Amino acid sequence: MPLIQYITQIQIDFGAIKLLAQECERIGITRPLVVTDAGVRAAGIAQRALEQFPPGMEAVIYDGTPSNPTESAMREAVALYRDYRCDGIIAIGGGSPIDLAKGVAVCATHDGPLRQFAAVEGGVARITAATAPVIAVPTTAGTGSEVGRGAVLILDDGRKVGVLSPHIVPRVAICDPELTFGLPPGLTAATGMDAIAHCMETFMAPAFNPPADGIALDGLRRGWQHIELAQREPNNRDARLAMMSASTQGALAFQKGLGCVHSLSHALGGLMPTLHHGTLNAVLLPAVIRFNAQSPSVRDEDRLGRMAQAMGLGSAADVEGAIVEKSRRLGLPTGLAQMGVDPALFPRVIDYAMADHCHKTNPRIASPSDYLAMLTESL
Repeated sequence: MPLIQYITQIQIDFGAIKLLAQECERIGITRPLVVTDAGVRAAGIAQRALEQFPPGMEAVIYDGTPSNPTESAMREAVALYRDYRCDGIIAIGGGSPIDLAKGVAVCATHDGPLRQFAAVEGGVARITAATAPVIAVPTTAGTGSEVGRGAVLILDDGRKVGVLSPHIVPRVAICDPELTFGLPPGLTAATGMDAIAHCMETFMAPAFNPPADGIALDGLRRGWQHIELAQREPNNRDARLAMMSASTQGALAFQKGLGCVHSLSHALGGLMPTLHHGTLNAVLLPAVIRFNAQSPSVRDEDRLGRMAQAMGLGSAADVEGAIVEKSRRLGLPTGLAQMGVDPALFPRVIDYAMADHCHKTNPRIASPSDYLAMLTESL
C-alpha cells in the first residue's frame, strides 16, 4: 500500500544557523556530539555552529568523517558519544557527516554491529525509537540527507549499504544557503548533479506518490536552471537558495524510491570509496534513463517528456544528451573510465547492485546482463 509521509521540520533561509540553540532546546539536546569532517571544521563552519550554543552547553566534536562514511569511523564517533554521555547529535557538513551521524544515532543506542541494521540484512525492524535525536545542518546542496530516512555507509566487509528507518530522519533540518557560499566549483557541480539525479530517478520510480512526483519535478526545475550559476557565482543568493531547495526536495521525494542509478553508484562507491557519489550518479543517469524508457510506467505516463519540460528542453529525446552536456559544461567526467573505473570490476559491481536496496524500486527490474550493458554504455 502506498505510504505518503513527511515527518520532519525544515528551517530553510539565509541565517537559519542562528536557530540552532532554539532547536536544541525544543528537542531536548543538552550535551551534543557534533559530527563533521576536517574540511568543514577547517573552513570555520563548525565553529559558526558552536557559537550559536547557549552559555554552558558542552559539546564534543568528531571531525574524522571520510568522504564516504565507514563503519570504522562510525565506531570512533559512537565511542565519543558514549564516553561523554551525549544525548543527541548535531551533524554539520555534506551527506557524509549527516549519514555518519545517523549511523551513530542507531549504534550508540542499540546493541550490535552496523551490518545488522542494514536494510539488505533485514535491519529496518531492528531500529527503534531509542535512536538518538539528530539535528542536520547541511553545508552542501546535493544528498538531501538532512531530510532523508536513510543513511548509506560502507561496512567493514566493503559493502556500501543503506540503513533505513523513520527513526533516523533528523528531527530538524537547518538549511542555511549561506553555509554553501564559496563551495568550490567542482563540489558545487558534483553535489548539484546529485540533487538533480535524485529528482529525476525518484520521478521515474513506479510507486504511486503524486506529492513526491510534484516535489521532484519542481526540484529538478530549480536545480537544472541554477546549477551553472551557482558554480559560476559561488555567492549568488538566488542560485544557492535554489540549489539548497533542490537538494532538500530531491530527498523529500525519494522516499518514493530510487533505482538503478543508485544501486550501481552504491556498488561502485563501496568498491572505490574515493569516487564522488554525485559524480557517479551524473555519469550513470543517461544509460539508466535509456533502460527505463522501455518501462510501461515511464512510457505511458510520459515521465521523460515531463522531465524534459521541467528542464526547458524540447522533447523527451533530448534528456539523455542534455545531462551529458550539462556535466561537460560543469567540468565533470562524462564516463566511468575518466573516473578510473576498470571494466574488470564490473562483475563485483553487478553483484553488489543486485543486492542493493534501490534495485527493486527501479521501474524495470534489471538483470545482471542489463547492469552490464548500463555500465558498458557509461564507460
